[in-house]
Amino acid sequence: MTHILALDQGTTSSRAILFNAQGQSVRTAQSEFKQIFPQPGWVEHDALEIWQTQLRVLKDVLTPAATTDSVAAIAITNQRETTVLWDRQTGLPLANAIVWQDRRTVEHCNALRQQGHQTFIQEKTGLVLDAYFSGTKLAWLLDNIPGARTRAERGELAFGTVDSWLVWNLTKGQAHVTDPSNASRTLLFNLHTLAWDDELLALLRIPRSVLPTVMPSSGIVAHTDPSLFGRAIPIASMIGDQQAATFGQACFEPGMAKNTYGTGCFMLLNTGHQPVVSQNKLLTTVGWQRLEASAQPLATTYCLEASVFMGGATIQWLRDGLNIISSAAEVEALAASVPDVADTYLVPAFTGLGAPIWDGNARGTLIGMTRGTTKAHIARAALEAIALQVADVFDAMAKDSGIALAELRVDGGASKNDLLMQMQADFLGVPVVRPNVTETTALGAAYLAGLAVGLWSSTKDIATQWSVDRRFEPSMASADRDAKLARWHQALERAKGWAS
Repeated sequence: MTHILALDQGTTSSRAILFNAQGQSVRTAQSEFKQIFPQPGWVEHDALEIWQTQLRVLKDVLTPAATTDSVAAIAITNQRETTVLWDRQTGLPLANAIVWQDRRTVEHCNALRQQGHQTFIQEKTGLVLDAYFSGTKLAWLLDNIPGARTRAERGELAFGTVDSWLVWNLTKGQAHVTDPSNASRTLLFNLHTLAWDDELLALLRIPRSVLPTVMPSSGIVAHTDPSLFGRAIPIASMIGDQQAATFGQACFEPGMAKNTYGTGCFMLLNTGHQPVVSQNKLLTTVGWQRLEASAQPLATTYCLEASVFMGGATIQWLRDGLNIISSAAEVEALAASVPDVADTYLVPAFTGLGAPIWDGNARGTLIGMTRGTTKAHIARAALEAIALQVADVFDAMAKDSGIALAELRVDGGASKNDLLMQMQADFLGVPVVRPNVTETTALGAAYLAGLAVGLWSSTKDIATQWSVDRRFEPSMASADRDAKLARWHQALERAKGWAS
């Protein structure tokens, strides 16, 4: 058994990737699924469709049968915070999953803030009080589905982020589990005790009976039901997508950072075995938890995280909303056809602003247009907006950690865009380093599963497999960089608070 099968359940698609012992992808399958927007600010997924697409691509990769026999373990990484509530008896969801991007609980968060709970919540969870996280989404489901709260209190319902939902279905209801990286994104998990917190549960009125058991990120947590693949395959890792990408980027030492350019942009900095409290509106989160080689008790790695809601989704908007490109790949050439943005700025606050501003009432703004503005200027402004948002969180992360970050490792689909990566290096003033394997989310989960079943012996083995594809050096003068950031911050001010 020389392969790990990684399930990468993302915001817009489900993927399965088969990795060999060299950390190379040998087979991949992917299936997009429907995005549901019931009303402005609401984003939902059909949880059954998530499972069906994930099972389909999993089976596509496990063909022929000989491939199944080579799989040592299954690894799971997932879109975080997306909230599923289902019936333990039937296994059916009670409603659509509420996606991490969804803003329907902004007012609930505002009320908790006005009641003075923000500091209390941040001290316990490491999170800011925002509709982004799962806790208020779960509370909304319990309050708005008829009879759900009563049924939850009777122990008839199960809550989970997408990792829990997949394991439940892979085991046909035999395992209801999550890991600390996902649990730490719920507003219900205490970073210091590494357990569900009774005070937080009481504050959000969440019955403990709906919660999954918290298991290590790396370790055999369950086995698949034999009827699915002809034999029971160990499920040996569960980890949130951004923490998985950090592990896949071999950011094993404190002070190492990566940024993933997916639907959103997510920068994580390894801070070691102690949580670092943010003073700049960043998040403190569990990176991963695993048994160290010396067989000592479980070691927990923490990270500082900055979450930008609109990364690659900004390019999707150019394609699907404005129809100025027909595919995401076209944006680089279109943006490169003009030398600059001609003082046009796009603030892609379509679902509010994340770190380091956290304004749920901010909305998308396109400013500075003249009669000479073209779709090329807007495309270039969209790319700049992604890089400028990342520059802001990079600065906040350096302030919080006290570390002058020497480089930024990058991954995710949009990291393949050379123009965007050069913009990023220019706006940061440090090199941007793209590895040969940019799909590091699935790879990180695969590494954690492989460590659990002995396919790799240590993180040192894994670090030797990481290699550089291209290094982007900054070429912008510092005065020009400062002027660009100042103008961007002016544009941000005009987007804040619009929906209020």
